[in-house]
Amino acid sequence: MTAHIPDGSPFAPHTTADTKSMLEALEVDTEADLFDIPADVAFDGELGIDAQSERAVRTELAEMFSQNDSLTEFMGRGHYSTYVPSIVDHLADRAEFITSYTQYQPEITQGFLQALFEYQSMLVELTGLPVANCSMYDAATALAEATLLAGRVRSTTGDTVLVPETLRAGKRAVLENYVDGSGMQIETYGMDDGNADLDSLRAIAGEETAAVYAENPTVRGTIEESLSAIADVAHDNEGLFVLGTDLLALSLLSEPASVGADVVVGEADVLGLPTSNGMGLGIFATKETFLRQVPGRLVGASEDADDRRAYTLTLQTREQHIRKERATSNICTNQAWVALRAAIHAAWLGPEGLVSLAEDSVRNAQSLAAEIDEITGYKAPVHDRHHFREFVVHTEQPAAAIAGELASEGFAVHVVGEHELQVCITDVNESAADELVAAFEEVAA
Repeated sequence: MTAHIPDGSPFAPHTTADTKSMLEALEVDTEADLFDIPADVAFDGELGIDAQSERAVRTELAEMFSQNDSLTEFMGRGHYSTYVPSIVDHLADRAEFITSYTQYQPEITQGFLQALFEYQSMLVELTGLPVANCSMYDAATALAEATLLAGRVRSTTGDTVLVPETLRAGKRAVLENYVDGSGMQIETYGMDDGNADLDSLRAIAGEETAAVYAENPTVRGTIEESLSAIADVAHDNEGLFVLGTDLLALSLLSEPASVGADVVVGEADVLGLPTSNGMGLGIFATKETFLRQVPGRLVGASEDADDRRAYTLTLQTREQHIRKERATSNICTNQAWVALRAAIHAAWLGPEGLVSLAEDSVRNAQSLAAEIDEITGYKAPVHDRHHFREFVVHTEQPAAAIAGELASEGFAVHVVGEHELQVCITDVNESAADELVAAFEEVAA
């Protein structure tokens, strides 16, 4: 039975007296006084949208969308397009999956829980770390959660996380937002030819270091060659080593546990999702020591009353499940359906398929860079390193102008410097690689 609320809104159960008391405490007259909304954007009660039939709306939207540029994207820097086999859609779109929000009732969600358990198991196998949660929002929030975990572990001494100076601006902004108010500080260390500058890192690391973050591959596509040394810097100062990566790269590169990683974060959306322009699926795996510090929740395997294997959500350390003072995170949902898609895609590829796709990511980047490098006016790759999936191109002409002309030829690339472009090749756009090279040559002429 729902309790009767005499005066308040059904969505905010405050009586008129409650509201008046709170407004008086805040020294304002109305709720509207709590907000500063410019008049030109404030809602005046009218949407200004004329009612139309479904057919008319579809026609109008089709005309609007037809004005979009149709470009072949060779863009990456944290968001990647990989061909998603049709089996992913066919299975993930089943009603029992697509209609499920959170698997609170294990007795009716065993299938979904098992799929998430398999997703966790894949992360454990790929990272070498024994604990993985059943998904995070994206790489940025996973990094932020790892930083807060490090702060809790070293709450008496360490309050600084060290990140590379090339950390993508959006990821840095999310990290800053998360640690604001926690007492944690963010400092940057330098990079040397695309990889971590160990001298710079050692110079700023100290007893206040709670965590050191590095990426492999880096945001510029290079393979980080000094992971063990970076881990040593973190551990020598009693901090954690947090490694950023993605599911596909993990199938080929050094196992994070073998190079000293304490926490692995990053993106899993390289599998299971088409280009999503910002939406992600976060990875979070760690050591058993930090089991009760993991944000979100885990799917665990147990037995039912008939001794049959059963799955359930366990160690739910978020605020919705335990007292706020004991919560490790305010994460209020997860990407369970997206994790399901990633698990299906990974299972469909299998170990050999994953490795083969990862090896193509190395070979195709190397080949494309070599072809662009042969064109007068470009140097590719800029960094004398091994690359995974993407690389930076130096241009003699202003990079923004080159990117604009490439767009007029039908191709989109990143501008990452005054004279630097970044190019990413995957199995989705590799068929257009020759045309991209021809466009680079045409623009240079």
